[in-house]
Amino acid sequence: MAVVSDSGPLIALERIQQLPLLPQLFVQIIIPPAGEREFGRARQWSDWLVVQRLSHARRLGTLSLSLGAGEREAIRLCLEIGATRLLVDDKAARRVARSLDLPIVGTLGILLAAKRRGLLTTVRPCLDALRDASFYMTPDLYRRVAAEADED
Repeated sequence: MAVVSDSGPLIALERIQQLPLLPQLFVQIIIPPAGEREFGRARQWSDWLVVQRLSHARRLGTLSLSLGAGEREAIRLCLEIGATRLLVDDKAARRVARSLDLPIVGTLGILLAAKRRGLLTTVRPCLDALRDASFYMTPDLYRRVAAEADED
């Protein structure tokens, strides 16, 4: 099961010291070259995070004009390799991915999945840390995620 990620969830999870959740949830995560540039290659990665180049260009139509290079490449790579999931937070990128019937999950969904699997005991401290790290989330979204985690 291939999982492709944009750099957004990687950066967000790293900022709150929760990046180690990813290899516990997914065997391997594939990022495109633009995602590597955005996330940075200065750190040593294990084999759970792999950079994969796109084998051919694929247009996403005019909807993609509002997306950054990382989001565009992640969506293209997801389509190209038939990934089972796309990890992405950007609202415009999520809209494009949904229009292409790609299954998506964002940083908050990753935290919820980690709690369901017993990797986190509570989600609320992570939500607070994300908010402190300038991760945009409305108060309503914060409440909904906390409620879904049974922490309301």
